[in-house]
Amino acid sequence: MTRQIMVGAVPVGGGAPVTIQSMTNTRTDDAAATLAQIRALAAAGCDIVRVAVPDMAAARAIGKLKEDSPLPIVADIHFDYRLALEAVAAGADKIRINPGNIGGEDRVKAVADACRQKHIPIRIGVNGGSLEKPLLAKYGGVCPEAMVESAFGHIRLLEKFDFTDICVSLKSSSVPMTMRAYQLMSRESDYPLHVGVTEAGTVRMGTLKSAVGIGGLLALGIGDTMRVSLSADPVEEVYAAREILKAAGVRKEGPELVSCPTCGRTRIDLIALAGEVEERLKTVDKPITVAVMGCAVNGPGEAAAADCGIAGGAGEGLLFQKGQIIKKVPQDRLVDELFALIATL
Repeated sequence: MTRQIMVGAVPVGGGAPVTIQSMTNTRTDDAAATLAQIRALAAAGCDIVRVAVPDMAAARAIGKLKEDSPLPIVADIHFDYRLALEAVAAGADKIRINPGNIGGEDRVKAVADACRQKHIPIRIGVNGGSLEKPLLAKYGGVCPEAMVESAFGHIRLLEKFDFTDICVSLKSSSVPMTMRAYQLMSRESDYPLHVGVTEAGTVRMGTLKSAVGIGGLLALGIGDTMRVSLSADPVEEVYAAREILKAAGVRKEGPELVSCPTCGRTRIDLIALAGEVEERLKTVDKPITVAVMGCAVNGPGEAAAADCGIAGGAGEGLLFQKGQIIKKVPQDRLVDELFALIATL
């Protein structure tokens, strides 16, 4: 089991539930726009939010964001240790930084001391695309071993100043490399791990890569907090993360949708039907399994493990619960009748 850190009031590691993270894409110093996005992320199921801190205006804005944010805020810092100090002073709940690239050890000590005094953890974010040149020369390029050695180099810098409130990420755009790096790190360290595949891509491809990489690690028991990185609205990252957690068997809360593939027996627009049910389930938080089946003859039996569901036919369909048919329903009423049943569960 990994150690536990606290990001605001949210525990990470040490057996705590795996948390979902995302990152705003608004200008951080535009407090109104950033808060609106944070609220949308929270409503979607996000647990922790990260904001970019490219300059002092962004660092100082964290104080304003903290006044109204429903989520703990992580300040994303690159290179300039003064931005980290300002973000800490403004009330950030966590700092994302690489201690090895912010200058001399006196600067590392200043950030470590400031974070220790306010009990703020630091995430060391190793990225396969920006490894240190000596490590690239040593290993002949990017590899899991180089990524892990980079992480331990940053860890040693913080530990030198008695700072151990640390979380680690080792991200690459390569799924196999990412998975091997996290597996290696989990064997050699008990620091909590922030898992993710960086620059994963669009909603479709990025979700697939993240499902394989993050989901595979979670299924192996590796990972304490996660972010699905997509070229999309950040809310889509949260939806994808929730589904990955459920698919990996890590989270049980919230509904799970199962639906059959279409075949020559299908007499209903199953694809549209399943899409409509999936969209409406986003507002449901009950831990239930909902089935959308295309065959009224076999559907209820095949989905007997589901809490409830619908099976389509020609012009009408069936509403069922635990495999037992409740009634026949006109095709245009199937979804409404299903959600009326869900409301009673």
